[in-house]
Amino acid sequence: MIDLHQRQAGVLLHVTSLPGPNGIGDFGPDAFRFVDWLTSAGQKIWQWLPTTPIGPGDSPYQSVSAFAGSPLMVALEPLVVAGWLDPPAPPSGGFDPLRVDFGHVVPWRLAQLRQAYQGFTVKNALPEQQAFADWRSQEASWLDDYSLFMALETENQGKAWWHWPDAECRREAQALAGARLRLADEIGFWAFVQWCFDTQLALLKNYANSQGVAIMGDLPIFIAHHSADCWSRPDLYTLDEHFQPTVVAGCPPDAMAPTGQRWGNPLYRWDKMADEDYAWWSARLKRALNQADVFRIDHFRGFAGYYEIPASCPTAEEGVWIPGPGKALFEAIERTLGKLPIVAEDLGLITADVIELRDTFDFPGMKILQFGFGTDDTDDFLPHNWGRNFVAYTGTHDNDTVRGWWHSAPEHERSHAAGYLGTDAEHVHWAMIRACCDSVANITIFPLQDVLGLDGAHRMNVPGTIGAHNWTWRFDWRWIDAATTADLARMIRDCRLVEIPGAGHPVPLDKPEAFLAALRTFL
Repeated sequence: MIDLHQRQAGVLLHVTSLPGPNGIGDFGPDAFRFVDWLTSAGQKIWQWLPTTPIGPGDSPYQSVSAFAGSPLMVALEPLVVAGWLDPPAPPSGGFDPLRVDFGHVVPWRLAQLRQAYQGFTVKNALPEQQAFADWRSQEASWLDDYSLFMALETENQGKAWWHWPDAECRREAQALAGARLRLADEIGFWAFVQWCFDTQLALLKNYANSQGVAIMGDLPIFIAHHSADCWSRPDLYTLDEHFQPTVVAGCPPDAMAPTGQRWGNPLYRWDKMADEDYAWWSARLKRALNQADVFRIDHFRGFAGYYEIPASCPTAEEGVWIPGPGKALFEAIERTLGKLPIVAEDLGLITADVIELRDTFDFPGMKILQFGFGTDDTDDFLPHNWGRNFVAYTGTHDNDTVRGWWHSAPEHERSHAAGYLGTDAEHVHWAMIRACCDSVANITIFPLQDVLGLDGAHRMNVPGTIGAHNWTWRFDWRWIDAATTADLARMIRDCRLVEIPGAGHPVPLDKPEAFLAALRTFL
């Protein structure tokens, strides 16, 4: 298990942003190559976005399952090596190597996976068939409902589950039994894809761990309305008799969003979940820990208190704050799973109850350096105000790149940053990385875009928008040279903390030995 109190650094890069020949990054050879690069650059953490299937707007934060893995991340090369799939021919016109065209990529890759499933079925190798059967049995608690859900969605031409035939929508036993017989092959396909996902992810994670690199996953707090989870247990969500949400999730209005953010996710029946000792959450986190060494929980403040918006309201202006499950949830999970390696995404409107919840369980919080230059030196997001139990970021997937931020920020923010960091436009990305490393924060994470000094054209996502470029960014190996790798490795190696007895705090220094020698001379 990763020690979140150990001083270490890492890089944020979603799996889909990896290079590769098949239209989107996956668990193939380039993922292993990236682990090797992380090692050469002195990095100990590889942070991903959610690896669950994508949802509306191609977002990994609106998934059809809280438990399943994205079919798009299943590498095709191992399926070819296994003899289940012929070497795939790219579609006419090929793929853009630097952008994911989801409308182009998704049907093509699903077609390859269907061919691989047929190849797997025809080959009928006993050890492989037995391994698949054993895995299906082991994961049945979530897999049976998910694979049936996907098969029914396919049969119903992609319609949302509340528009399916009533008996299937309401999960009548006879209707589901008939569907399992009628759709047995389609169910088998979706289960096969998940088996491939789990197998490949395990190989990659084991390789990363063997190289001293931990995987940090990402766990969205809410699930999508159109999801296997909501369909299989509608009683756990705030739905009416027609399975429509009565209230939905979001955030209240602020300076950045005058009408607030209406996410639209159904809210949990926390009272019902408490009656079951939060078993669904324990199962979800157990699954997450099988796939990553540590994971960030998105919108952590929602566990202390969440913003409830009437489903009839088209904006977030009419919402109210409702107390969340708080300590009871995490106490229940820890009784089942032990101490949890969680990073709390404690951004936004953070109140005393959120801080208490985070600190009670010793979860590191997050600091985003880009946020620190809007006011004065008392800003909580400036490094000299950070504590040790934080993960420091130059930015995240929801922020512009450092260079993009610099060129679009108000003049007073650029001036503040230039003076504080001692930098200019050309070197601002390295200055921000250095500032995070020089801080006392135990962990620092940098988006790959910032390591490479890329501008705003390379940002991953613009929150609150559904745009052509959201979630599509990919990098090219030619952008990573030996000098960049060496600079990053040296920066991580040099920025250590010196504990001086009696000082009451650690001191970050580039040259700790020289400092201590000077201190001894002074004393």
